[in-house]
Amino acid sequence: EWNVEVAGNAQKWANKCTLEHSNAEDRKIKTRCGENLYMSSDPTPWTTAIQSWYDESENFTYGVGAKPNTAVGHFTQVVWYSTYKVGCGIAFCPNQDTLKYFYVCQYCPAGNNVLKKSTPYQQGLPCASCPNNCDKGLCTNSCEFEDNLSNCESLKSSAGCEHELLKEKCQATCLCEGKIY
Repeated sequence: EWNVEVAGNAQKWANKCTLEHSNAEDRKIKTRCGENLYMSSDPTPWTTAIQSWYDESENFTYGVGAKPNTAVGHFTQVVWYSTYKVGCGIAFCPNQDTLKYFYVCQYCPAGNNVLKKSTPYQQGLPCASCPNNCDKGLCTNSCEFEDNLSNCESLKSSAGCEHELLKEKCQATCLCEGKIY
């Protein structure tokens, strides 16, 4: 869903006209946020920018990942299963030589977790994992927290969510049972 705070961050970054990614800390709301960039010499519709990111899907095989020597990170961020907030901004950058239009979209929570990059979404019928929380083929029961460790499920089983490490590093596992994270 569109998020005003995320859009404000994206616009603030676009206005800097760096044509580079922002610092990860500058695009954090409650969770880390991912970011896609697009530059053009002339004003371009948003559909063109977004389609350029999605077109990387041609270099992607579900369960395998990227074909050798190709980029797919823009695509995987666009379709990432747990991302549910998006905001974008565009700026005219007259001091740039040729690429004078800078498009920025930010996505929260961030996608492209290296451990899940070959499976950025769940294959199957839309909303199969959230039949009671579905809108237009998308799950609406997203978790606003994230895990910062890859073994949170096993830590929860052994130590429990009252453990200080889990309270700090495994918030999604401990606070979002039944939600998408």
